[in-house]
Amino acid sequence: MALLVNGGRFLKFNIKRAMTAYSSAVASGKQHVNGVDLYYEQTGKGKHAVLLLPGAIGSTRTDFGPQLKSLNKEHFTVVGWDPRGYGQSRPPDRDFPLDFFERDAKDAVDLMKTLGFGKFSLLGWSDGGMTALIAAARYPDLINKIVVWGANAFVTQHDLQLYEGVRDVSKWSVRMRQPLEKVYGAEAFAKNWSAWVDGIAQFAKRPEGSVCMEHLPLISCPTLIIHGEKDPVVPTSHAHYISKHVKGSRLHLMPEGKHNLHLRYADEFNKLAEDFLEE
Repeated sequence: MALLVNGGRFLKFNIKRAMTAYSSAVASGKQHVNGVDLYYEQTGKGKHAVLLLPGAIGSTRTDFGPQLKSLNKEHFTVVGWDPRGYGQSRPPDRDFPLDFFERDAKDAVDLMKTLGFGKFSLLGWSDGGMTALIAAARYPDLINKIVVWGANAFVTQHDLQLYEGVRDVSKWSVRMRQPLEKVYGAEAFAKNWSAWVDGIAQFAKRPEGSVCMEHLPLISCPTLIIHGEKDPVVPTSHAHYISKHVKGSRLHLMPEGKHNLHLRYADEFNKLAEDFLEE
C-alpha cells in the first residue's frame, strides 16, 4: 500500500512531488477492458514493455512519477495504469471481493493485450506487488520478468492492528491526505480507504492468512524482490518468504529503504530494475 506509517505515525515524503515528476512525453487514455474503462499512461519506445502496478488506492501519478520520467525510454516502453475504481479508472467505485487481487491481475494483463503487447514485464509496489505475483503465476506465457517490492505474502494479526490503526484518515496529517483527496475528493478518499482496510482484513481469515502464498511456486519467470529493511509497513520476513518460494528468484535488500523506496531512492531503484530487466 502507498501509506507509510511508523509506530502509528506517518512518515514524511512528498507524494505531490511524485505526482508531478513524470515526463511531458507521456501519452494517456482509456481502454475498455473487462467491462470497465481503465486509465493508462504510456511513455518510451523500447522493445521491452513494462507495466507499473500501484499500491492500495494508488494511481499512476501518485505512485510512479520518477519511473515514468526516468526509466530508459530507448530500451523500454513503460505503461502505468489505474486499477478499476482507483484514480482515473472510475467509475466504477472500487470494491474488494476476496478475489480482488486476481481481478486486478486479469485487468492488468488484459489491458496490456488490448494495447498490443504480446509479452511484457511487471513492476509492482505493495498491493501491486501481490497483483504482479499472481499475474506471473496465472499468465506465464505473457509475463517476461517481474520486480516486486513492499509486497505481502500473507496477512497476520499484527498487520490487522496496523491497518485498523490508520483507518480513520481524519487523523492523517494534512500533507498525507491532500494528494489523495485531490484524486478522489475528501469523502470518497475516506470511504475508499476504509473499504480497503476491510478488504485486506479478509485475508487473515484464510488458511495461514494467505494473500498469494499458493501462487508463488507456480511462478516461472525471472523474479527480483526488492525490500527496504526499514519498511515499517511490511516486515522483511515477507520478502524472504516470497524469495524462498519463487524458484530462482533474487532478493535485494536496501538497508535504508522504507516502504516507498522507489520514490525516496528513485535513481538506485530504477537502476536495479533496469539492470535486471535488461539481463
